[in-house]
Amino acid sequence: MKTIKEVAMLTGISVRTLQYYDEIGLFHPTKLTAAGYRLYDNEALEKLQQILFFKELDFSLKDIKHIMSDPEYNQQEAIKQQKALLTVKRDRYNRLLALLDKLEKGESCMDFEAFRIDAYLEVLKEFKETHKEDVIAHWGSEEEFDKLIKKCEEHGESIAKNAIEYYGSVENYAVAMKKNMENFSENMEKMENLNSLDYIKKNDQYMKELVSDLSRDIKDREVQSSVQKIVELTQSDDFPQIQTKETWQYMIHQYSTNDNVIKIIDEKYGIGASKYIGEALRYYFEHQKGMN
Repeated sequence: MKTIKEVAMLTGISVRTLQYYDEIGLFHPTKLTAAGYRLYDNEALEKLQQILFFKELDFSLKDIKHIMSDPEYNQQEAIKQQKALLTVKRDRYNRLLALLDKLEKGESCMDFEAFRIDAYLEVLKEFKETHKEDVIAHWGSEEEFDKLIKKCEEHGESIAKNAIEYYGSVENYAVAMKKNMENFSENMEKMENLNSLDYIKKNDQYMKELVSDLSRDIKDREVQSSVQKIVELTQSDDFPQIQTKETWQYMIHQYSTNDNVIKIIDEKYGIGASKYIGEALRYYFEHQKGMN
């Protein structure tokens, strides 16, 4: 058994932080002495190590507590996920270090590839590792999701351009998308609940209006009127937080690059409909000041 001071010395975590972890129910001591001193055994230290790995991966304390208190939490599975996520980060840092090595040697290297959409790709890869059930449920398989990531890599320049245009930087876009994807299941559940408000029928009607003539300029007044109907359909008081700008940005991206989405939409509304819808939505949000 180790005292709290010994654990603090071993880990570099302050005594007060360890006490705080205990107070919020994240990390408890193995036992308390008669005098009320905290003691920790090896099993407790292994748990603390897991917590620190999650923190290195930028998980919030709230999320770490939720993950580790889940009855189905599996430490070995968690280790595999942490290793996969750290590998993603390592690969990104290796690319940046390689660039710095060239610059340190005085080489002229106008290579901005490492900065383009790595932060966003990292969000997708993290999502794949931490939300495997969601990936399989909504993309069919991990392989299909890998195709999406590959597609994003191929469209890196376009994604970076849009991210900078709408969010100021790829990093800001990645932060917004990470927040959105962390609530992926909740957002999907809310979207499914829209059925109870006859959403699907009305949305289908407005979609058909939108794609009735794909030769029309997306800036056309009637085109944008149809888009507005589609957007406003999700602004019901019953679902006040469903369609944030981040969520719409994600959907626009899906309409434009997700092969499965494109196939489904094009089969339903005609070849080219999916990308047309994506571009029409993109233009709408680009010119609608004050949208959430």
